Amino acid sequence: MLLCYAPLLLNAENNDAATDTISASYRIDEVVVTGTKYDTDIRHTPLTVTTIDHEQLTENQRTNLLPTLMEQVPGLTVTSRGMMGYGVSTGSAGGMMLRGISSSAGQLVVLIDGHPQYNSIFGHGIGDSYQTLMTDQVEVIRGPASVIYGSNAMGGAINIVTKKMRKDGSETQICIGGGSYGTVQAEAANQTKKGNFSCATGLQYNRSDNHRPNMGFEQYSGHVKIGYDLSKHWSIFANADITHFNSSDPGKITAPTDEAEQHVTRGVTELALENRYAKTNGRLSVYDNFGKHRINYGYIKDKEEPQTKIFHTKDAVAGIDWYQSATLFSGNRIIGGLDYKHIYGDTHYTDRKTGKTLDIKNKQNVHANQEEIAVYLTCTQDIAQWLTIDAGIRYDYHSVTKSEWIPQAGIIFRPIITGEMKLSASKGFRNPTLREMYLYPPSNEDLKPERLWNYEISWRQHTKNKAFAYGINVFYIKGDNIIQTVNMKNINTGEIENCGAEVDATWHINKRWHINTNHSYLHMKNPVAAAPTYKGYMGVHFKGKAWNIHAGLQQVCGLYTSAAQNKEKETFTLLNAGISYQIGKHITLWADGENLLAQRYEINAGYPMPKATFMGGIMVKF
Repeated sequence: MLLCYAPLLLNAENNDAATDTISASYRIDEVVVTGTKYDTDIRHTPLTVTTIDHEQLTENQRTNLLPTLMEQVPGLTVTSRGMMGYGVSTGSAGGMMLRGISSSAGQLVVLIDGHPQYNSIFGHGIGDSYQTLMTDQVEVIRGPASVIYGSNAMGGAINIVTKKMRKDGSETQICIGGGSYGTVQAEAANQTKKGNFSCATGLQYNRSDNHRPNMGFEQYSGHVKIGYDLSKHWSIFANADITHFNSSDPGKITAPTDEAEQHVTRGVTELALENRYAKTNGRLSVYDNFGKHRINYGYIKDKEEPQTKIFHTKDAVAGIDWYQSATLFSGNRIIGGLDYKHIYGDTHYTDRKTGKTLDIKNKQNVHANQEEIAVYLTCTQDIAQWLTIDAGIRYDYHSVTKSEWIPQAGIIFRPIITGEMKLSASKGFRNPTLREMYLYPPSNEDLKPERLWNYEISWRQHTKNKAFAYGINVFYIKGDNIIQTVNMKNINTGEIENCGAEVDATWHINKRWHINTNHSYLHMKNPVAAAPTYKGYMGVHFKGKAWNIHAGLQQVCGLYTSAAQNKEKETFTLLNAGISYQIGKHITLWADGENLLAQRYEINAGYPMPKATFMGGIMVKF
């Protein structure tokens, strides 16, 4: 559990008091929305949640969220292959592995303001579309979140909470940087609030040659969020984000490829109506997550011929999401919700020279529409000051795989004012993807959902002045019906049996120095790629009047780089550090270095990571 400096506020009336608390204390109790939909104290949810605020996300001047999440979230690993850009398709990276459960398999969902953001055909997230530009904070549920978020939240959920201006005024930030391998990053963002109207906008440009030939990356991103308070209790929001990137796959170091290029556009739009009263609040939103991909698979130099056809995909997850929470009596909170999704996917090939669509048989093309509708109910009840119980149930109906019941339950003990113990049992599930059911010869239309159960116990405590806090949790995961390819056919035959422990702590030594650390151990009966046996991180931060200095040391042990190469494991240690200096009121100079120990290592098999890299630049705020 990391400590958040700018949490969402419980209600509008608390704004001034919360601001005073932030300036007067090293730490305040975290308020999260991901596990419950409504703003709640993290101590009152049975789920294990890590929060990372905007200050932490931008400390290293990284434009993408994922490298920071790998450092700050116990048990979370992110695959990488270069200095900038994750790409898609063969040789891509940006896959997230949490407790041995993979986002690449669609078992770990990424959300933006509570709505799913993934490629509906293949089921995986798109790492290059998760930008710090639009982010206020990130909340990570470590464990199943299917009661609230349904399919794909089987192993957890990563919710990106977008920016929102909370006080009248205007803030603008421009940041430009450059460094190793021709890497350039530039972004401009503005937040404005005047009376009932608020607006957050941003533009971003990134590019890099990276450290290997044919590994170029270029990206353009934009974000806008507009809000209007219709009254004291009702607000309306419109949100849009779009990212386009061009990426090249250089192939494995032993078999370099040429012309392996991806041109990807991802976007999300949302319109939401929100109500907020003393004893009830809710939200009705309509959203669309969509993408368009154009992929040339390339060829191995001196062994293959250039591709004569190009692969195209269009996909979308559009939906309606409604929930309403209410306090019926003291210590009680009930949430009821409805979740509808329309899942669409289309793939086809075109002739590289003529651009005409090719009619290819043998399940090389797919055009599919699926529907999913669910209702859920959760209830939290304080039995006493020291005891809270929580229970939830979801009924999910899919147009192909039919119905699924998803329960969860938890108990929270608070034997002392400064600590709490949580026990929970929760079910997670994932419906098969369009690819697994319809695309390519192994596909199987009779696939059933994957399922798992997660059992967890945790203890969290802080000192009375809240300068030091720590958490310890242990978990056991048992899953079945996991989709695997056997004899060239996808079937529900796999199993998951993982267990492990996680520890995290933060110590604000004084107003200038603080330290945070986290460690995770994972044992898997059936090991998978990118899930290390041990991952640990320690960060040291100094904040002076003009100088800011930070350094982080990360250790990864026992990481398989490929599911097909489970005989060799990677172990590596990464040292990252950065410094910034504020010149006057508006200008800050910054410099960052990564892998300063110049480690040789791989996270994707056959894709060696760069040695020491450096970036520097200027930030202007006004």
